[in-house]
Amino acid sequence: MRKIILIFAVLIFASAKAQTSNVLDTIYANDTKNVALFFPEPIRQGITGSDNFIFTYNREKEQYFGLLQAKPGMESNLLVVNRSGSIFSYIVRYKKQLSKLNYFIPLSNSIGNEKPIVIDSIQAETSEKSIDNRTYYYQKFCSYLLNRNQRIGRINKRNEGIVLSVENIVFDKEELYFVIQIENNSTLDYDLNFLSLSIETRQKGKRKSLQRLYQEPIYKHNLPSKIVEGQTIRFVYVLPKFSLSNDRRAIFELNEKDGERNIELKISHRYINNPN
Repeated sequence: MRKIILIFAVLIFASAKAQTSNVLDTIYANDTKNVALFFPEPIRQGITGSDNFIFTYNREKEQYFGLLQAKPGMESNLLVVNRSGSIFSYIVRYKKQLSKLNYFIPLSNSIGNEKPIVIDSIQAETSEKSIDNRTYYYQKFCSYLLNRNQRIGRINKRNEGIVLSVENIVFDKEELYFVIQIENNSTLDYDLNFLSLSIETRQKGKRKSLQRLYQEPIYKHNLPSKIVEGQTIRFVYVLPKFSLSNDRRAIFELNEKDGERNIELKISHRYINNPN
């Protein structure tokens, strides 16, 4: 059985060496001191290629470190497999005087993974296609909404010639689409710093307070960075569908970069709960 393990270790080492052009690092050990190897993940298996090297680790409870000792003899190799399947391979040599007793090994030193890479590639490719298809749908549906003249009501607010409006709120599949317009009637260009959407909860009782929870859009269509003087821009924010109780409302916060023409546009729960 020991011979089989040794042959197995040598074969894996040779295969790993053939697959990488990098020269393997060398770890030195002797028979009077323990050399500690600390890995980024718990050790599942550790094998040396020769009897004059011993690598010990906790086989019952996975731990992050193992101990290497060596007797005088020819150099060999050490193969370590972590919990996630990451493979580490090193040349090991006997050295009477040791200058280094602890090795902290980064994940970047891994020569590969024992799990089939093909499966991961297929899953990644499938995931990419799914994302691409969803983004393509968002693009097409947002363009369709911008070409419509449908409105949900008069939801707007202005500040020094800048008008922020929510023209329409549309529910489709699992998302809410907010058709937004920014109109610059001032004599200065408007540099957009950010436009955020949050949910505000009004706490009742003697000590009234407001709490806001930011909502991250999953897609933004035609969001501008600048609205020049006299220009009107329309774009779309896509968010996962949500509804609001009577004590909550949505708030769009428009913020000007290096300016103070900021706007907070409050949207009643009635508009959110009854989209087009």
